[in-house]
Amino acid sequence: MLRFFQALIARSARPSAGELLRALLRDIGPEASDYFVCVLAMVADHPDLRREDRSYFRAMLSDGSAAAALRGAGKADDETVSSIDTLLRQSALYRSSAAFKDMVAFMGRFRDYAPYNVMLVRLQNPSCGFFATANDWWKRHERRLVDDAKPMLVLAPMHPVMLVYALDQTVGKAVPEHLLAFGHFEGAWKPKWLENLIENAKRHRIGVAFKELSSTHAGRATNDPGVDGWKMRITIHDNLDEPSQFGVLMHEMAHVLLGHLGTDYDHWWPGRFNVDTTSQEIEAEAVAHIVTERFGLKGSSAAYLSGYVADTGIPQGVSIDLIAKVAGEIERMAKGLLPAPKPRPPKPEKKK
Repeated sequence: MLRFFQALIARSARPSAGELLRALLRDIGPEASDYFVCVLAMVADHPDLRREDRSYFRAMLSDGSAAAALRGAGKADDETVSSIDTLLRQSALYRSSAAFKDMVAFMGRFRDYAPYNVMLVRLQNPSCGFFATANDWWKRHERRLVDDAKPMLVLAPMHPVMLVYALDQTVGKAVPEHLLAFGHFEGAWKPKWLENLIENAKRHRIGVAFKELSSTHAGRATNDPGVDGWKMRITIHDNLDEPSQFGVLMHEMAHVLLGHLGTDYDHWWPGRFNVDTTSQEIEAEAVAHIVTERFGLKGSSAAYLSGYVADTGIPQGVSIDLIAKVAGEIERMAKGLLPAPKPRPPKPEKKK
C-alpha cells in the first residue's frame, strides 16, 4: 500500500480522503480499509517524502476526513457531479463561440514580450493582465493612453528600458467583454452574505482586503503565513459591485480551502498546491458556481473556464468530493457566523 501512496504523490492529482480510500478499495481490495488510517499515519511522517506531501496526508488525519471516509461520509452527491458536468459542458460550448475566438485573438497579440519582462511587470503591478507599449496599443488594438497614464518599466533590446502600460491605462476600441466581465455576478442580493463571509474568513485567519486591481483581475489569494496574524490573504477589486465581490471572494476562498496554496499549521484545509492550474481553476470556479447558483446569483463561470476546458470531461486532478465539501462550507460561512476553528494543540516537549 505504501507504493500506492508514493505513486499517488508522483502525480499532480490530490484526491480527498474518500476518493483515496475508494481508489485503494478498487485497486487493492476490501482489506485496504482495515489499515487505511495506519498507513496514512505512516506516510504522513515518512522521511523520504517532501514536507508538503507529508502535510497533505497529515491534514487528512487532523481534520477527521480519513475517519469520515471510513464511515462512508463526505462523498459528493449526484447533484454536485451533475452541476460540474453541466458547467464544463457550457464552458466547452463557449469555446466555439465568436466571443471566445475574439478573446483568444486579443490575448494572442501579447506574445512579443519576454518572460523576464512579464515577471518585471508582475512585480510592479501584480494584478496586471495585459500590457503593451503606447505604440502597440494603438497599432494593434486602436487604444490610446489615458491622461496621466502610469507606465511600467521593462527591458528592451538596444535600449536600457522601455515603457509599457496596462489595459486599464488605455481607452479606445472595445476589448472582448469576457476580459472585463468575468468577475461579474448579478441577481437577488443580501449584503449580509458578504459581511458573513468576510467575518468567517477572518475567523479562519484569512485576511480580506478591497483594493483597486487591474481591469482584467477581479481578485487574488496569496499565502502569507504569520504576517499580521493572517494565514492567507485575499484581495478583491474594490470597483466591483457587492454581488460581484461576493462571487469573486467565493472563488478565492475556494482556492484556499481546497488547499491550492498549501495547508496551514493547524490543518484547517488540505495541502494540494501542486494540483495543475487547470484543475485548480475548475475546482475553484465550480465551488463559486454551485454556491452562487444556490443563492440565486448568475455569473460568467462558463466563459471564465472556457480557457481551461478542452472538452466536456472532468480532468483527473479535479476532486469532486472536495468541491462538494468546500461548496457546503462556504455556503454556511455566507449564511451565518460560525465558531472559529480550533487551533492544533502544541506538540508535547520531548523529555530529556
